[in-house]
Amino acid sequence: MAEIKSHEFDGFLKRKPLPARLLLIYGPDRGLVSERASALAAASGVDLKDAFSVVKLDASDIGSHPGRLIDEMNAIGLFGGDRLVWIRNAGSEKGVSDALEILSRSPAGPSTLLIEASDLKKGAALRKAAESSAQIVAVPCYADDGRALQALIDQELTAENLRISPAARQRLTETIGGDRLASRNEVRKLALYCRGKALVEEQDVEEIVGDASAISTDDAIDAILKGDRDGFMHAIQKIVSSKTPVFLVLQGCLRQFQLMELMRAEMDEKRAPAAQAMATLGRHLHFRRKPIVENALKTWTAPAIRRETQRLQAAILQTRQRAALEDTIAMQTMLATVLQSGRR
Repeated sequence: MAEIKSHEFDGFLKRKPLPARLLLIYGPDRGLVSERASALAAASGVDLKDAFSVVKLDASDIGSHPGRLIDEMNAIGLFGGDRLVWIRNAGSEKGVSDALEILSRSPAGPSTLLIEASDLKKGAALRKAAESSAQIVAVPCYADDGRALQALIDQELTAENLRISPAARQRLTETIGGDRLASRNEVRKLALYCRGKALVEEQDVEEIVGDASAISTDDAIDAILKGDRDGFMHAIQKIVSSKTPVFLVLQGCLRQFQLMELMRAEMDEKRAPAAQAMATLGRHLHFRRKPIVENALKTWTAPAIRRETQRLQAAILQTRQRAALEDTIAMQTMLATVLQSGRR
């Protein structure tokens, strides 16, 4: 397997034609996975608007039957030419990993295989199949580091002829970074808000940018903490319509409860009020969210937070084991948490 590291991706993308026809993009940053998969699809040389040249499948459509994917890869386009087989939402499906292993041992054909996968742990069948063959290029996608975030900010603001003050840059960096698409959307929203100005100030960031370090799922998570079922359903509908995976809300909810567990432990140990725990451990939270989290700390006990954290962790494990039911598991788990919050 040839692994393309983050700083090597742009250079790899410029190579014409792409030096491989079997491509695996995976990682915890699903926005970055989607963005890089789209970039590779565009660089494949296939006309993405031609329905006869592009085949898009969900990994669940293949399941445990590798023959479906192999047939698609060996098929000949109606009008000839190269084809693109684009698999999304791959995870533990045996058919996808088996097909990838078989294809890696076969001569390259006219089709390019592009697989978008979730975070694959070391030893996962799909990742293992890629690592065992030099014919497969893997592109791991992890959350942006500081350097990548600065480049993203400069790229989007420069396109709008905007400069940003050091204080605003620091504030913006603190509130983005959990997911590439969410981060990019927040910076674009800021650029639109400041259009016509010469300099982006810290106040502009505070007024318009949501907490994208938590994957821009603030409204849904806040509704969970408040026990607001209707507000949660409304927020989820917006998230789904924006093509953001529901799993990211579940992941953000877990992080929020883990933070609350630390805060509640400090409150109980030092016999301190919620406001003091917020001042020491919640400084990075968006200022609009602080009253909601503080109120949740007053109503959730340490044992209850611990139980809920364990339940959220178990749900995330289930989504990994049963990828086809990911959205259903995430929704049922979060609705149960909303009801728990409402009772308190």
